Amino acid sequence: MTGSRPAASFTADDYRTRMERAVRAAADAGLAGLLVAPGPDLVWLTGYAPTADTERLTLLVLAPGRDPVLVVPALEAPDAAKAAGAPALTLRDWTDGKDPYAATAALLDGSGRLGISDNAWAMHLLALQRTLPGTSYASLTEALPMLRAVKDAAELELLAAAGAAADAAFEEIRQVRFGGRRESEVAADLAESLRRSGHSQVDFTIVASGPNGANPHHEVGDRVIEDGDMVVLDFGGLKDGYGSDTSRTVHVGEPTDEERRVHDLVREAQEAGFRAVRPGAACQDVDRAARAVIADAGYGEYFIHRTGHGIGVTTHEPPYMIEGEEQPLVPGMCFSVEPGVYLPGRFGVRIEDIVTVTADGGRRLNDTTREMVVVE
Repeated sequence: MTGSRPAASFTADDYRTRMERAVRAAADAGLAGLLVAPGPDLVWLTGYAPTADTERLTLLVLAPGRDPVLVVPALEAPDAAKAAGAPALTLRDWTDGKDPYAATAALLDGSGRLGISDNAWAMHLLALQRTLPGTSYASLTEALPMLRAVKDAAELELLAAAGAAADAAFEEIRQVRFGGRRESEVAADLAESLRRSGHSQVDFTIVASGPNGANPHHEVGDRVIEDGDMVVLDFGGLKDGYGSDTSRTVHVGEPTDEERRVHDLVREAQEAGFRAVRPGAACQDVDRAARAVIADAGYGEYFIHRTGHGIGVTTHEPPYMIEGEEQPLVPGMCFSVEPGVYLPGRFGVRIEDIVTVTADGGRRLNDTTREMVVVE
């Protein structure tokens, strides 16, 4: 496994640069400012993650020509002051019984359009609208979908380490017995392998056996895995604050000719999607390249989801590799390439790598075999 840089080692200057970048992007999008609630955007911009899900208003306010301000409850201000990005911003605390919305409103253009975190509480947004009736709002994902999309060198290092850790988990899980065990038991083994490889958070461990493999987001259950089953494994989480997400499809015992043919087809489609990655190509070009291979083989109706999604401080984020997405690829973007074929009532196959855009193409952050793996 490669070494990693702990997320906590980002400096105040790193966070200052990110906040400045966000302000510039907001201005370019015609926004008067940004309101960032607790969640992945706040972590990425400041390094601060409140320890509790609280109804008290916490909001990072970013506006052109003004210093960044974090409005925070007084009882949580000591923790906020310890965040790595705290030296790059001003803390403005408020106490219970005071009006935090008036304090926030004083930091904003009272007649502008503002970007606000998708996960902001509705009661906070409604209170701000009442306090500033001349403002209008747009979700950050709608207004600035590419805000976190281009990763710097340190972020790429963390994503590579997360990918290597997920690879280590796969190498472990392929050695365990599948046949005769419940999906839930194998999923528990897989989650433990992810933690053992350095993941602090396991987001999902899909183990979809036999006909369950035809459901791309199958919920792990008590089905007993049988000899002759194809088993889709899709797993990931966070390591040092950055995400992993990979899929491999294994077979219990020797596969049939058809199962090998479908697996090889998905592997070829995944390779085609990967080879379409290059600076300047549109996101939809990756989807088209992978989808064409499957469609040309007569299985187009069984590839029922987009080819990929971005990854960073969350395991799913923009950009998306999907028809109609014309966003050009830029070096530093990271996303999955994960075509699949799903035959209802029979089996499914998915192969997924995280890929980063380089100066002249793409680089995989997952290195485990994409060939058919036979397990016991």
